[in-house]
Amino acid sequence: MSGKFKQIGLIGVGIILGAALTFNYPAIADRETASLPIEDLRAFSEIFGKIKSDYVETVEDKKLITEAINGMLSGLDPHSSYLDDEAFKELQVGTQGEFGGLGIEVGMEDGFVKVVSPIEDTPAFKAGVKSGDLVIKLDDTPVKGMTLNDAVKKMRGKPGTDIILTIVRKGEAKPLTLTLTRAVIKIKSVKYKLIEPDFGYVRITQFQEHTGENLVGALNDLQLQNKKTALKGLVLDLRNDPGGLLNTAVSVSGAFLKPGELVVYTDGRTEDAKMRLTNSRENYLRPGESDYLKNLPAWTKAVPMVVLVNGGSASASEIVAGALQDHNRAVVLGTQTFGKGSVQTILPLNNGTAIKLTTARYYTPGGRSIQAKGITPDIIVEDATISNIDGSRMEVREADLDKHLSNHQDDDPAMEAKPKDDKKPADSKNVKPPLEPGEIVSKADYQFNQALTLLKGLSLLQSRGN
Repeated sequence: MSGKFKQIGLIGVGIILGAALTFNYPAIADRETASLPIEDLRAFSEIFGKIKSDYVETVEDKKLITEAINGMLSGLDPHSSYLDDEAFKELQVGTQGEFGGLGIEVGMEDGFVKVVSPIEDTPAFKAGVKSGDLVIKLDDTPVKGMTLNDAVKKMRGKPGTDIILTIVRKGEAKPLTLTLTRAVIKIKSVKYKLIEPDFGYVRITQFQEHTGENLVGALNDLQLQNKKTALKGLVLDLRNDPGGLLNTAVSVSGAFLKPGELVVYTDGRTEDAKMRLTNSRENYLRPGESDYLKNLPAWTKAVPMVVLVNGGSASASEIVAGALQDHNRAVVLGTQTFGKGSVQTILPLNNGTAIKLTTARYYTPGGRSIQAKGITPDIIVEDATISNIDGSRMEVREADLDKHLSNHQDDDPAMEAKPKDDKKPADSKNVKPPLEPGEIVSKADYQFNQALTLLKGLSLLQSRGN
């Protein structure tokens, strides 16, 4: 059981500013060392020597080797990278859902930092940073030419200190200048509310170490708020959730699926990368942990559900949405998801550093690869806040990232999911306003209102069927 758990890789998108993504260590087996290409190594050695002798300034050997490693990994795909000892230590902080920084999920595009999603209740979110923003300058330093790790390090800093982000945003004639104050980021991964009698709302902001347990607590509390009676409908909101831990995605899916049902499977070149993760305790619990899913109310396995997604829903969010969709357990509503369908594994090295390496693609129970494609909602409902007036898309997705891993199912039309409906807001009055203090979902949220309306219809059909 422990070996299987350790093989679960990191599946989030980009890097959270202030800490790297949550992760698990893989089981590392002794493998045959790859043979090195002699001629290419000679060329590398010659270039190394020319830099040492002829470059305008003296450069340390360690810096040259580190930059060569960075280039080798970053050239593979947007999610593989080298973690020096400092970055590796900071990576380990993120599993607890508390860290210092700005609270932005980012990737790299054409040499600039591209925002995947701002994390709710963080300095970035409050300052108005949006999905798709392109960061071109940090304070007075241009981002062009920096590695992603260098840019992230510059954005990190002591809580309470300021940093100025110069941002290019689609639809804006001039770059925007935003001043953000760094803070200790405390992310509450599960938020919930009894919207009205018999109908509950749960939002997962990020898949952290204790998200599964927190979800169980939320569902039980919703039942208490509903006068200790079963709910008749549930909205699960995964919008702008950038992902997190794979085992947590299994536990969240398992809260609504039958025991033993397949949640996700992965496929890669090594045996460690080939996994079938079912709704079974060994796939979401650490050794010695009690099974918190046993404390779920009985209605969670059958309650009508609508899952909300958008272009900021990535990785673990897509696993959950895909699993519930393939098992016909929920209706997925919203817009196309991000399309992060690859697994990153943290591989520690002997010198205290590590590499984050893409080792597998993951697939929904029905065999769909999400990579660079995403989850297609059953019902497409646009949100006016994420589109220009001309209807062009402002969200950034995996397929927009430079050197993204391809989807090898692109030529297979049988794997194309087709939406059942296409509903759009009638006019600009449907633009979602900022949340009021203490509010977790706005009554003016167009997508949410469509989900609630649909949910009431599903509940009525279920009651008539019984």
